Amino acid sequence: MPERNVSKSVIKRLPVYLRILDQLIQRRVDMVSSKELSNESGFTAEQIRKDLAYFGAFGTRGAGYNTVYLRERIIKIIGLDKKIDTVVIGAGNLGTALTRYNSAKNPYVNVTAAFDRDSRLVGKKIDNIEIFDIEEAPRYIGGQDIRVAIIAVPAAAAQEAADLVVKSGVRAILNFAPVKLHVPEGVHVHNADLTIELQSLIYYSSAEEERNERLKKETKDGKSDKSFPLE
Repeated sequence: MPERNVSKSVIKRLPVYLRILDQLIQRRVDMVSSKELSNESGFTAEQIRKDLAYFGAFGTRGAGYNTVYLRERIIKIIGLDKKIDTVVIGAGNLGTALTRYNSAKNPYVNVTAAFDRDSRLVGKKIDNIEIFDIEEAPRYIGGQDIRVAIIAVPAAAAQEAADLVVKSGVRAILNFAPVKLHVPEGVHVHNADLTIELQSLIYYSSAEEERNERLKKETKDGKSDKSFPLE
């Protein structure tokens, strides 16, 4: 791999390419061009070629990329050449869904345990994955050398959960709590705020002309009568 730093944007696009390659291989497609990858991913062909060039020359001019070879290289680049053990902090509705999905549908991740402070959940299982008391997390994470954790707790408890897993050895967190986490240098956090994603999507649900007319009218009136008080 080249010595130059690779941007976070490139790293976030690699799993998208991997997912597409998995699908192509399932369909027994042997070769794929950057244009075809563009059609599947939504990224430009130029961007895809540039992203892959950070890590070497994987394609053949005029022929494209061998899907199996490129998949194997991307798996090694990301670090998925062996299954990654992870834990889920929070065994409520969201935590249960994430645990169940990743254990059944994600071939690259192995959810080994879930943790919660609710005594009504502790001792139960999500499919075959046991829910432990949150107090046991440091011993478990340290003993199993877990480096990746998924946080699916309410916002008020998220920072405490992050502090706990980081002290236990976790170096990468996927955070589903709607709050910014403060972590030491060297610990990486990716935020997945479902509420923000949905609210952003709503922008596209109404016609642009209708929205612009409404905004113009409200600007002219000076104040919208559809404001919502913040709690």
